[in-house]
Amino acid sequence: MRNLARASLLLLVGTAAACSAGEPAPAQNADDLTSLTARSRKLEFTGYVYVDEGSNDVQITLTIKQQTQSAFGALQAANVGVKTRELGNIDPATFVRVPVDVVDKAQPAGTEPRKMIRVAYTYTDEAIVPITLADRSALSMALLGTNYQSQSARILPECTKNDTLAQEFKNSVWYVFDPQVASCAPAMASEQKLIDADRSGLTDTQIPTSELTRLYLPTTMKLTPTDEAHANKYPEYDMLYSGFGAESGKLTIGMVNGLMADWAAGETHELYEDVGYNMWLGGLREVFNAREGFKLVTVEGVEHPLDYEVEGVPIHFSSWNALMAFELDKVNPPGMGGLARDAVRKVIAQTLSLHWAIFEAPITVTMNGESTPLTIKLQSYFGADTDQAPHKRAIKTSDIMVYNGHSYIGYGPMDPSRFTPEDFPGTYQVLNMNGCVSYNYYNKDYVPLKVGGTKSLDIVTNGLQSWVTESGQAMGRYVGAFIDGNMNSYNDILVKTQFTYYGYEWGMDALRVVDGELDNTYDPAVKPISLTNGTPPPPAPAPTTKPETTTPPPQQVAH
Repeated sequence: MRNLARASLLLLVGTAAACSAGEPAPAQNADDLTSLTARSRKLEFTGYVYVDEGSNDVQITLTIKQQTQSAFGALQAANVGVKTRELGNIDPATFVRVPVDVVDKAQPAGTEPRKMIRVAYTYTDEAIVPITLADRSALSMALLGTNYQSQSARILPECTKNDTLAQEFKNSVWYVFDPQVASCAPAMASEQKLIDADRSGLTDTQIPTSELTRLYLPTTMKLTPTDEAHANKYPEYDMLYSGFGAESGKLTIGMVNGLMADWAAGETHELYEDVGYNMWLGGLREVFNAREGFKLVTVEGVEHPLDYEVEGVPIHFSSWNALMAFELDKVNPPGMGGLARDAVRKVIAQTLSLHWAIFEAPITVTMNGESTPLTIKLQSYFGADTDQAPHKRAIKTSDIMVYNGHSYIGYGPMDPSRFTPEDFPGTYQVLNMNGCVSYNYYNKDYVPLKVGGTKSLDIVTNGLQSWVTESGQAMGRYVGAFIDGNMNSYNDILVKTQFTYYGYEWGMDALRVVDGELDNTYDPAVKPISLTNGTPPPPAPAPTTKPETTTPPPQQVAH
């Protein structure tokens, strides 16, 4: 997740939206993902590495993975998202091995050349591209050579933006590798010129040392569309509103909000100063705007979440809405006097952070002609960092789970490798991982963990780096779209979830996509569902007196 205040950006600034909120999403492909701004493509490229003689498939695969990992940065810079985690989808069946002799012209004549194997491979994966690249079938790119990490000091000025973000990731330079920066082409050309000169006089099975140690490997990324066929899909609302979800009799929503400080730069500050704090409350307000009737049940571990004492002055908020108005609208509570706002904000943030705030709204669900009571339970948490506990709780106990925060380049508390099938409920569930490049980190690897796979799991992720600013409110609108009673399609939900101020050249989200929805069967035309606030009235009592009876007329006989 990016911080708007950073010059290096964790979120990109764009121009006008390509699809306005009132326009339907363009037709997609049969194997496509539901998205307003992204299109699905088959990705294919070739590369090669050099390995020692006798290397087996496992050793070769590990060497190739280091190289394909660098394609992550190159493709991200080109606004292309890839499904497999850090492009680790290596297929040994594509390996083509050629023995080569490494000739070092600096060595004395007659020196025995080093024996190596050149292994060429083809990489294939699923990708998403912005609609601005929908007509492109190929992109000129590059990969990094073997042991490139030891040369990050050279890569940073030559083939990254060499900005604050790049410097922060110098130990993971593959993440910021960008062969499209202006300084990279001359660097690659200079390297190739040296290799070509060193190759002069060598046979086809000989390579110069400069080829073995090359840092940049130009390649072409091929992008192929799939067959067209579009269906407007919906969440499985009949399951969500059945009362048989993660908690009986309830539709449970879990919202985990992370700290938005720049973790890669080691940034820390007071909780109330973290932009995520204000956005947490702003997101809750969006949820409450979509569905009236939410009441604060408890803030776990906080005895009186509406009462505070600051510098000896007691402060009472009449409701949670009043507390939100203090933070979001600068409406001071009675009795605050001359206290500094930030002093009060600091105490409130320290009290509420790292605790679960539980809200509930009773509703009546009418489905299949029957009306039944249901409680919408919202459990919300602010201040999540690298501790797994809040994330595991939200996933295990929620029907709709939203994480809004940093992705930690995939190695943080949401890393799928940290989860097992037992960490998920056995019921239908929708997960939204609203962090940077979460499509690559949290899409493919979560599905095998969920019993039933995509039949019981839908996942919403971002293909690229995404804005921090307004993300909390966007996630509030996302949750609101599930409970506002309109039974919104996924396209409608994505429209409501778009940013309103900060966009990209292709639209108003960072290639946000829904996956796992293609096998959903719910259709509001076939099974309409209506929601009303409050519980249904009790049935009318049975009559306590016998109804009056009348004496039938005497039987007449026909003559």
